[in-house]
Amino acid sequence: MNKAHFALVTGASSGIGLEFAKQLAARGYNLLIVSNVEEIYEAAENLKAQTANLPSPIEVIPLVMDLGQQGAARELYEYTHKENLEIEVLVNNAGVYHDKDILDDSEAFTSLILNLHMYTPAMLCYLFGQDMKARRKGYILNVCSVTSKISAQRLGTYGSTKAFLCSFTRALHIELHKYGVYVTDVSPGAVDTGLYSIKPVYTKIGKCLGIIASPQMLVRRALRALFRGRAKTTIPTVFWWILCFIILLIPTCVLRLIRRLGWF
Repeated sequence: MNKAHFALVTGASSGIGLEFAKQLAARGYNLLIVSNVEEIYEAAENLKAQTANLPSPIEVIPLVMDLGQQGAARELYEYTHKENLEIEVLVNNAGVYHDKDILDDSEAFTSLILNLHMYTPAMLCYLFGQDMKARRKGYILNVCSVTSKISAQRLGTYGSTKAFLCSFTRALHIELHKYGVYVTDVSPGAVDTGLYSIKPVYTKIGKCLGIIASPQMLVRRALRALFRGRAKTTIPTVFWWILCFIILLIPTCVLRLIRRLGWF
């Protein structure tokens, strides 16, 4: 086992997280993949099968853990030390998406999204960042969102928690870069993961227009930005930057009118 080349990916049972695990394995990294669902074990077996023909064998360790709890970051960090796993790459991908009025959410869900998008990734960065700084080498990738730029109804909790993560990532990037630790924010727009209730034909059109990204393209570009030491990358780029710019120009009174008319 090559302990100096372990990558830790959260939310890795499916979608973007699973794709991160696949592409990191292809780069030669052993994997510690974490999820709150039992499907993580099946994902681990599939990853082992898919990497069986690589020049060097890849170790894949699945772990079921609820990262929505405040003690989860410390528990995960201590697990890696107990198992003598040296984490060189940390991918904070675990999260939940929704568009819903803030006060229509349950208290439990509000606590979950706050912990999952802010507290846990920040503490994982803090804990593993200490080790990386001491070794003078490491990579941290935080999956944020273009919605971090949008203060609009129905995205209040989601967008604001991602805004925290974007700001936190930028500050950490500046602080750790001189120590050989690269920290990158990847801010996707829509991604073809089955997360949205969109008909296949519209998904195909969106991908052709560059509005919806494939997980493969997203992860490929995100890892390229990470290993090149870039602070941020937005995927897809042009459409979402234009959309965010337009939304930022809309006065609050107009957004209130849109809400009053029941359009969104």
